[in-house]
Amino acid sequence: MPSTPTVSKAALPSGEGVPEAAPGLMRVNSRRIAGAVAALVLLVLIMTASLLLGAREVNPMIIIEALTGAGTGPDHAAIIDFRAPRTLAGLLVGIALGISGALIQALTRNPLADPGILGVNSGAAFAVVMGVAFFGAREMGQFVFYSFAGALLAVTVVYFLGSRGRSGGTPIKLTLAGIAFGAVLSGITQGFILLDESTFNAMRFWGAGSLAATPSGALGWLSGTVLLGVLIALLISRSLNATALGDDQAAAMGAHLGRTRVLVVIAVTLLCGAATAAAGPIGFIGLMVPHIARWISGPDQRWILLYTILLAPSLLVGSDIVGRLIIRPDELQVGIVTAFVGAPVLIWLVRRKSASTL
Repeated sequence: MPSTPTVSKAALPSGEGVPEAAPGLMRVNSRRIAGAVAALVLLVLIMTASLLLGAREVNPMIIIEALTGAGTGPDHAAIIDFRAPRTLAGLLVGIALGISGALIQALTRNPLADPGILGVNSGAAFAVVMGVAFFGAREMGQFVFYSFAGALLAVTVVYFLGSRGRSGGTPIKLTLAGIAFGAVLSGITQGFILLDESTFNAMRFWGAGSLAATPSGALGWLSGTVLLGVLIALLISRSLNATALGDDQAAAMGAHLGRTRVLVVIAVTLLCGAATAAAGPIGFIGLMVPHIARWISGPDQRWILLYTILLAPSLLVGSDIVGRLIIRPDELQVGIVTAFVGAPVLIWLVRRKSASTL
């Protein structure tokens, strides 16, 4: 019987010899790219609305003139001195909170984790208040050091407490440890604010979570810190994909678990510390946005991080706009608005049967 001739893949017409999974993967990636473009457009629209809307509305032409330096007047000054820095702060703080939430969820394999629920924001706020009460810190640049230290303390203590026992760091144990430790720190923080009038005056708006309190001079170090944290997150995204399969499987695939965990702690400390120092403790952004990103893109951490970078600032800046408009001419702090939205989302996630694993 004559043998069947073999045909090399190079000799096949274009498209033949390609695994059947490839077209499906291409369609999935096409949808992911289209979704990312839509998320980018949404972000641009929300940031534009942030420049337009506030205690009083501004003509769009004034925004163009102000940003190009072609006009002068009170409206132009309001755009340059207040709304533009506030919008940029919302962009950077939103990215920081969203990425830190995605990193914590990936590392702990806990879909209920975020910097607020795991006590990271509370730790950063606690350290800042201690700096104000005992060391006279009043400048945003001084807040940063204390915020980093508090965020690192919270991440370390919560992970240590939640990982004790034979079962290790299960999602429920880490969540309970974070809530308990965060509640203790929040109680101490509020006690110092109420007992010390000067501390209360210094922390009144910052403690509720507000983008209005971020000075334009803080945008330089804030952008540099957030950029460094995001770069670390992108560098370890492949290792986080392996970690999602479990420690044994990740080790078998060659992932360096110890190095990945250390880098996650460093990135979360940088991101949460910078965000809390700049805008105060803002919760639920890091909880909600990674879930939305995961629903759209699937379990690949690289796509989750990309979508989080685009969607987290959209949610934060959009919440800030709502806070400005809902009781105009006064305003509601953005931390209060995100709590109103995030609390029902947390309850819904807890009640889902699939909420225990990623």
